[in-house]
Amino acid sequence: MLVSATEMLKKAKAGHYAVGQFNINNLEWTKAILQTAQECNSPVILGVSEGAGKYMTGYKTVVGMVNGMLEELNITVPVALHLDHGSYEGCLKCVEAGFSSIMFDGSHYPIEENVAKTTELVKIVKEHGMSLEAEVGSIGGEEDGVIGAGECADPKECKMIADLGVDFLAAGIGNIHGKYPANWKGLSFETLAAVQELTGELPLVLHGGTGIPADQIKKAIDLGVSKINVNTECQLAFADATRKYIEAGKDLEGKGFDPRKLLAPGAEAIKATVKEKMELFGSVNKA
Repeated sequence: MLVSATEMLKKAKAGHYAVGQFNINNLEWTKAILQTAQECNSPVILGVSEGAGKYMTGYKTVVGMVNGMLEELNITVPVALHLDHGSYEGCLKCVEAGFSSIMFDGSHYPIEENVAKTTELVKIVKEHGMSLEAEVGSIGGEEDGVIGAGECADPKECKMIADLGVDFLAAGIGNIHGKYPANWKGLSFETLAAVQELTGELPLVLHGGTGIPADQIKKAIDLGVSKINVNTECQLAFADATRKYIEAGKDLEGKGFDPRKLLAPGAEAIKATVKEKMELFGSVNKA
């Protein structure tokens, strides 16, 4: 059964580890991540961007697929199904579809509008037993057509949003989506520490988990980050394994073209990536 992410992140904050959000894009992604979470005895958050939701034909399809897998694979670890970088309208659709958690990304609005829309969503999610993530400051790079420059969040604005009753907060600290450029300056731990000081026990979220050095990941967790998002790294691993399979001519051997065989190396690569991240984040055996 799907659960909200509230309790798993409260436990992570208290235990000084982080729960991974791994974005799903299709059946292979979902199955690989759930199986790895079960094998690692780790809580997990399945992230769905609005673009991925549309690609999978809609949020109700996603909910049906995930709920079916939880039952058929006998998944017993805590699993949250979470909208990633949702619009206000997208959040409402996911509430209706049966998601257990949503993220409202109001970071591109003036703070007053971000506060107003977040306030409305806090009331809605409480009525449905869901969790709500909000965002202040932009995450660099591009996500479903939304481009951010990676501006650091204003800690005072973070406190304004935190005080509304959100369950966890994403604050821009110089992190970006996608691959990190060679001239990336690293995370702003000064900003993160200031946000942590003002928001207290509220779990914080680090987006753009792909490519951040392990030492910076661990320091971010020490400073209050309890949820770390990973998507690009799984995509790169999947693409690399699939490419090698085809370039080796495996798809031409016997029935190697069968999609169940063709996509298997990529799925295994996702499993390996997810396990590596769960070990780094410290969530193994924390279910």
